[in-house]
Amino acid sequence: MVYLVNRLLLVVLTLFVISIVTFGITNILPGDVAMMIMGTQSNPEALEGLRQSLGLNDPLIVQYGRWIGGLLSGQWGESLLFNEPIAPLISQKMLASGLIVVMTMAIALLLAIPLGVWAARHRDRWQDTTSSTAALLGLSVPDFFIGIMLILLFAAYLGWLPSSGFVDPTEDFFGAVRHAFLPSLALALGLMAHLTRMTRSAMIGILNQEFIRVARAKGLPERTVVWHYALPNAIGPVMTVAGLQIGFLFGSIIVIESLFSYTGMGWLTYQALLNRDIPLIQSTVFVIAAVVMLVNLAVDLLYRVIDPRIRLG
Repeated sequence: MVYLVNRLLLVVLTLFVISIVTFGITNILPGDVAMMIMGTQSNPEALEGLRQSLGLNDPLIVQYGRWIGGLLSGQWGESLLFNEPIAPLISQKMLASGLIVVMTMAIALLLAIPLGVWAARHRDRWQDTTSSTAALLGLSVPDFFIGIMLILLFAAYLGWLPSSGFVDPTEDFFGAVRHAFLPSLALALGLMAHLTRMTRSAMIGILNQEFIRVARAKGLPERTVVWHYALPNAIGPVMTVAGLQIGFLFGSIIVIESLFSYTGMGWLTYQALLNRDIPLIQSTVFVIAAVVMLVNLAVDLLYRVIDPRIRLG
């Protein structure tokens, strides 16, 4: 319980610092919010009146207090670009991006864990070399290039999957999965490289331990030794790395969603930055940071549940 309280306090403190940094940076960006709303040819008196009504002439500390108070009370303001409330807009886009993140993680883990185990079982042999080469390619090739190749192969040439667009999963779940599959695969192939290397390293360490040698001496099948004894003990570090990669996904998802015209959080953040939509930039950055922090907290807690040594330490 003490650990949970300390971690929650750390999350709150980190989000507080992030909110200050985000607010400070967005307020030094070029552009006049009032002029963006009314246009460059507007009357100066009207512009000044709008600035006054929006509180743009108030001290920054007052503006920050008003903004953070609005976040906590659910009054997130209105997007200058889309002319609609920010909170429901972000809620819709988070659902879209959440589907990509979940599918990306599922694909990456389904590919990385068997590949990492295979490499560890055949250490320093051709299987290990093949796995390491695949991981190196995944690390070296940019996500957007992988995405372009997937569009050309599965959408343009084979015609199996759509190349762009978004379908609301609450209206058509399978249609949403079809549209999210290629963006998820493009992200998963890069993420798989990190997880494969982590799985290999963790498995090599576990396979050299005494209890594995005892299990083999008892005559247990190698498949049982590897998958029932070694892998459960090696999965903890892999989970930790997977949780930390959530931040990587939200960084890469901006490029991938723009490439596939997939209107999720990445696309929304890019449009906000492109059009200097200050209220939307502040909200999207803060929400992404909060999601990353909470996911990392959940992974840490799950790690302590899975590995009793962490719980007792």
